[in-house]
Amino acid sequence: MKTFNYKHFGLLAVLFLVVSAFTNAPVEEKLNATEWKIDQAHSNLNFEVTHFFTPVNGKFHDYTSEIYFSPDNLEESSINVEVMVNSIDTNNEKRDGHLQSDDFFNAEQYPKMTFSSNKITSEGDNQFVAHGKLTIKDVTKEVQLPFTLLGVQDHPMKENTKVAGIKGNLTIDRTDYDVGVGDWAATAVVGDEVSIDFALELNTPSENS
Repeated sequence: MKTFNYKHFGLLAVLFLVVSAFTNAPVEEKLNATEWKIDQAHSNLNFEVTHFFTPVNGKFHDYTSEIYFSPDNLEESSINVEVMVNSIDTNNEKRDGHLQSDDFFNAEQYPKMTFSSNKITSEGDNQFVAHGKLTIKDVTKEVQLPFTLLGVQDHPMKENTKVAGIKGNLTIDRTDYDVGVGDWAATAVVGDEVSIDFALELNTPSENS
């Protein structure tokens, strides 16, 4: 067989396919799912952790997102979120400062927490799971983020815009992400389980914007 004549042709063909995949496919796929922006004035990103036996609640005020989501096109849907650590709010300024310190989040060195999905699956009627990577400080772990689609409709006060609502919950172990070091790594005072709840109002970008 005259295989030697096709060596360079085969390499060029493979190179062409790789370049085509990276230059064309991602852009086209992303645009096929609906783009959404978070309306932070009507959204909440909350958490709860125990101090001794008592739950302590907090929230983050500053976060950005890149969301492409269509229930009938999950293959091309994705969720990427960045949360600014220094926007933490537990209704106690001294505690918020401590949480941003080296003892916990070390916000100066690690100012952002991120979640990036690699796939979204359907789990039944308006129930979905975003599978992806959660990064806190310098630790990244695979997580499953379940959420409910609460509804979608035309926005009555914004022309050419749709509005949607989603909510979900995720429980993580803070010690898996080194949140709490030294004396604060122990769970006798601050519990290890952190429950994260979110309720997000989403809008499609206006065609006139």
